Amino acid sequence: MTWYRVVTLNTGNHEMPSLFADDSEQMDRRTSRSICDAVGERLQQSLRPEPRLPTHLEQLLNELRKRDRDPGAH
Repeated sequence: MTWYRVVTLNTGNHEMPSLFADDSEQMDRRTSRSICDAVGERLQQSLRPEPRLPTHLEQLLNELRKRDRDPGAH
């Protein structure tokens, strides 16, 4: 059975709770920081809002959608 303990890491301006297994080696601060940075970058990329189309292109797409719904209108 593996026991875990929660510790608080002070990372400069922030404190972060972390989970450590008592029977494993703890990673060094540099490795931990690298992992946190990589996870943060991935989250920023995946949570970034989708870019908007220019207004003129949006209007053209809306017109195409409208024509698709009502084939007799054009």
